[in-house]
Amino acid sequence: TFPAQQRPPGDPALIARGKVLYGINCVSCHGVDLRGGDQGGPNLLRSQVVLSDLDGELMQPLVQGSRQSTGMDPINLTDADIKAVAIYIHSVVATARGQGAPPGVGVAPPSPLVGNAAAGQTYFIAKCSACHSATGDLKGIGTRTPDVKALQNLWISGGGRGARGGGATDAKTITVTVTPATGPKIEGRLTRIDDFLVTLTLADGTVRSLRRDGDVPKVEIHDPMAQHRALLAVYSDKDVHDITAYLVTLK
Repeated sequence: TFPAQQRPPGDPALIARGKVLYGINCVSCHGVDLRGGDQGGPNLLRSQVVLSDLDGELMQPLVQGSRQSTGMDPINLTDADIKAVAIYIHSVVATARGQGAPPGVGVAPPSPLVGNAAAGQTYFIAKCSACHSATGDLKGIGTRTPDVKALQNLWISGGGRGARGGGATDAKTITVTVTPATGPKIEGRLTRIDDFLVTLTLADGTVRSLRRDGDVPKVEIHDPMAQHRALLAVYSDKDVHDITAYLVTLK
């Protein structure tokens, strides 16, 4: 019911110019999303002036100082600049479903699939193929998890990781091999370890605890997720997007 929401789309060039001018002169008071900034400016999405304005005619007096007594100092902008800012503000308000609704409501979000699949495959071969296989544990992952965002979260967290050949082993389990000074090795799932004790659960469910004295007994921990955690500090945004784009192709 507001003129600002019934207007035709603005000139893209003027919108782009207005966005730059808004970012320089207005964002500190009115915020990046027009809903108010750090310096306490009002929410422009709810502003009666903005909603009733047609082409900047109601905004211009405010920008030029008509509300200086209430805290809005004049801004040194030409009439053309003010009009460009107004057109940009209207372009944002026009995307709102109703008065004061956040911009972008009802608009489809951008696709998270923005990476390069070929670059992702190259990275996968270099960094991931020692533990994973496109024809083994990851075969069909793009079909099993069709939502791109969910797929990206899944592989980053190491979720869905199975044995390379596709077996049922829980490959996230941390295991340990303990070699006593005398006697056979003992292997099982690591339950607890500190400087004085190592506790593990054997395949038959038996829990064993062995006292530690320096390097005796010898303890070897096998953490299949260690490399995943190490890579988290290495991935760039591009790497993440590229790998995701590649995994999507594994149908």
